[in-house]
Amino acid sequence: MSNLSPETVTEQSPQASPTTEARRGVQKSKPRNSDNELKRGLSSRHLQMIAIGGAIGTGLFVASGATIAQAGPGGALLAYALVGLMVFLLMQSLGEMSAKIPVAGSFQTYATRFVSPSFGFAIGWNYWFNWAITVAAELVAAGIIMDFWFPGVPGWLWAGAFLVLLTGVNALSAKAFGESEFWLSLIKVVAVVLFLVAGALMIFGILGGNSPGLSNWQNREDVFHGGWVSIISVFMIAGFSFQGTELVGVAAGEAKNPRREVPRAIRSVFWRIMIFYIGAIFVIGTLIPFADPSLLASGEADISASPFTLVFERAGIAFAAALMNAVILTAILSAGNSGLYASTRMLYALAHDGKAPKIFGRTNSRGVPMAALLATAAVGLFGFLSAIVGQGAAYSWLLNVSGLSGFIVWAGIALSHYRFRRGFLAQGNRVSELPYRAAFFPIGPLLAFAVLIVVIAGQNYEAVLAGRGVEVFSSYIGIPVFLGLWLVHRHVTKSKVVPLLAMNLAGPKDLEAPSEQ
Repeated sequence: MSNLSPETVTEQSPQASPTTEARRGVQKSKPRNSDNELKRGLSSRHLQMIAIGGAIGTGLFVASGATIAQAGPGGALLAYALVGLMVFLLMQSLGEMSAKIPVAGSFQTYATRFVSPSFGFAIGWNYWFNWAITVAAELVAAGIIMDFWFPGVPGWLWAGAFLVLLTGVNALSAKAFGESEFWLSLIKVVAVVLFLVAGALMIFGILGGNSPGLSNWQNREDVFHGGWVSIISVFMIAGFSFQGTELVGVAAGEAKNPRREVPRAIRSVFWRIMIFYIGAIFVIGTLIPFADPSLLASGEADISASPFTLVFERAGIAFAAALMNAVILTAILSAGNSGLYASTRMLYALAHDGKAPKIFGRTNSRGVPMAALLATAAVGLFGFLSAIVGQGAAYSWLLNVSGLSGFIVWAGIALSHYRFRRGFLAQGNRVSELPYRAAFFPIGPLLAFAVLIVVIAGQNYEAVLAGRGVEVFSSYIGIPVFLGLWLVHRHVTKSKVVPLLAMNLAGPKDLEAPSEQ
C-alpha cells in the first residue's frame, strides 16, 4: 500500500516505505512539499467552476463586438458556433488523455509521450508563451475597464496593481488559486445568465423601452456582412474567446480525484458553449446593429466599451451598466488569474522534464513553483505597453499574438490524442478501460486538426495580400517560433517520433492502485 498523501503529487514509488529504504541503506526521500512536488489541493467544485468559467473573459465581454461589427450578427454567430464545435471535439480529446494521465504538464507531456520529445518541447514552450502573453493582454483590458470609473488615471498604473494582486494570489497555494477562481468564475457565470435573461426581456419589449425586435436579422446582407470572407476573418477573435477551455487539463495535475472529476468537468463544456457564447452573441446582435460605431471594430485605435455594457446603457439602466462593467473587470481578473496559473504550471513541468532550467521546477513549502511564477509574472509587464502605444493598439496586438499560439496548442492536443488512442490499443488495452472516452474518435481529433490548420494558415490573409507588414508579423509570428523550437530541439537531441508500442501510458504514481504497480 502507498503511504502517500492523496493531496501530493510525487514521483516516489508507492512500494518503497522509509523503513524499507533504511534497511536497504538507501538515503531517505525528501519530505513532503520538497522542491519537486505539487499538492493536489483542487476539489471537485474548484475543477467544475474552472471548467465552466475558464473561457469567459475579455474574448466574450470585450472583443465579441468586433465579430458582430465585422461579420454581422449571423456571421459572428456562425463563427462562434463553428469554433465552439471544434473546441467541443478538442475537449473530448483532452478529457480522454487527462483522465488517464492527469499531470500538470498536460499538453507538453502528452505531445512528448505520444508524438515526439521535440514536439512536446515546442508545445510546452508555446503554451507557456501563449498564456504569459494572455496575462499581459488581460492587464491591458483591465486598464481599459478601469477608465470607466477613473478616466484620469493612466492604464499602466492599473495594469501594475493587478499584476501584483494576481501574483500574490497564485503565490499562496493551488487551493488558494482554486478558491479565488471559484468565486470569480461564479460571479461572471451568474452575470452572463442575468444578461441573457435581461436581453431576452429587452428583445420582447418587457424591459428597457422600445425593442428593435428581430429587425437586425431581416436584411441578409447585414446579417452576414461581408459573407464567408468576413466570417473566416473573425475566427481569430472567436478562437481567442474560447481559450481557457483547455485549462481543466492543466488543473487535473493538482485535482484531488482527477479520474472522477475531469470527466465531469469536460461534459459541461458543450452546454457552456451553446448557452453562454451563442446566446450572448445572439442577444448582442439582436439589440445592437452591426454598423453601430460603438462596437469594437477591427483596426480601431481604442476600445470604447464592452457590448455587454452598451446593451444596458441603451436600455437606460445606468446603474446596471456600471455594475456590468465591474463584472467585466472580475472576468478579466479571473482570466489573468487562470493564465498565470496555467503558464506557471507549464513552466514547472518543462523544468521537470529537462526542457527548462531546473530552478523553475522547485516549489516552496506550499507546493507553489515560485521561480516559475515570478518568471511568468515578468512577462505580464508587457501590459505596460498600453502606456507607450495606446490601450486599444496594445490590446489588439497582444490578442493576435496569443490567439495564434492557442490554435497551435489545440492542434497539438488533437494530434496527441489521435496517436494516444492508437498507441493505447496497440499495446493490448481496450477502450472500455479508459476512465473517459472521446465519443467521436477518430473523426473528432482529425476534423479538429484539419480545421485548425486551415484557421492557422488563413486567419489574417487580408493583411498578407495588403502587404501590411507589422500586422502580418503580429498575426503569424507564432508559426516560425513554434517551428523553430521544434526543429532546433530535434536537431540538437536527434529525437524521433515515438513508436506506438513504446509510448508511456502510465499515470502519476500516487493515483495508481497497488494492483497496477
